[in-house]
Amino acid sequence: MSAPDLTIPVARRRQDREPWTLERIIVHALLIFFVVLAIGPVLIVIINSLKTTPAIFGGPFDLPTAKTFSLEGYKRVFTRGNFIVNYRNSLIVTVTTIVLTVVLSTLAAFALVEYRVRLASLLGGLFVLGIMLPIRLGTIPLIEMMLAWKLMDTLAALILVYTAMSIPIAVTLMVTYFRTVPTDLKEAARMDGASELRTFWIVLPLVRPGLAAVAALTMLPVWNDLWFPLILAPSRQNQTVTLGVQQFVGQFMNDYPALLAALTLGAVPLVLLFTLFSRQFISGLSKGYSK
Repeated sequence: MSAPDLTIPVARRRQDREPWTLERIIVHALLIFFVVLAIGPVLIVIINSLKTTPAIFGGPFDLPTAKTFSLEGYKRVFTRGNFIVNYRNSLIVTVTTIVLTVVLSTLAAFALVEYRVRLASLLGGLFVLGIMLPIRLGTIPLIEMMLAWKLMDTLAALILVYTAMSIPIAVTLMVTYFRTVPTDLKEAARMDGASELRTFWIVLPLVRPGLAAVAALTMLPVWNDLWFPLILAPSRQNQTVTLGVQQFVGQFMNDYPALLAALTLGAVPLVLLFTLFSRQFISGLSKGYSK
């Protein structure tokens, strides 16, 4: 008995590949161009954070050399700045907001899909309306509300505002996922005596990509926001990373190496998030918005 010929499947796979036509070359070239366009500014910030101030202005696109390389910017971030406290505040606000947004939006979306009440359509429309209305238009009422609740200049004020800001798009996205869960699965769970909460836990793994997309969409604007930390939590002990970076930019002195170092360190959580959950994030967005 002769050995199987393994070259046939390989040859077939090669034949099945699409040829490199002019159209494919142009598409890939455009994709590469936009990738470089997106990553280029980030690389420039990182490269210049490792150089001295004269080297930054003398050659902003040059790589650090033995003469221009310097870590003084990173040292000043941790010694002169309040970066550890800023980082801790940003993590507390962002993680708490993500947890509250995921939990509340998931429960609300499940209820909107499962319970056929008269106000379901109206409530769903209100969440869609909340996406279109920018929350910054209500800055003055928010300040008055936080003053009345005695939450001004606290992290709790930021958490409440960011959670309210994130819930509309999170609910809208999660509704599309819960609508794709087979009805037979939920009915079988209820027939077996499962409570509504138990049914919710049964179907939750099926909407996992949506949860990852909601978490990523929530983290981006919360971590990068400057408006509400500047208004609702401006004190030194409550400053976030984006607000703390401003201390390196002044009227009479600009510490550019420290500024670029702080920006680089501040982007680390976002890079880690999309590196670890990029597949779930892309899948969650593509499936959620296409349904």
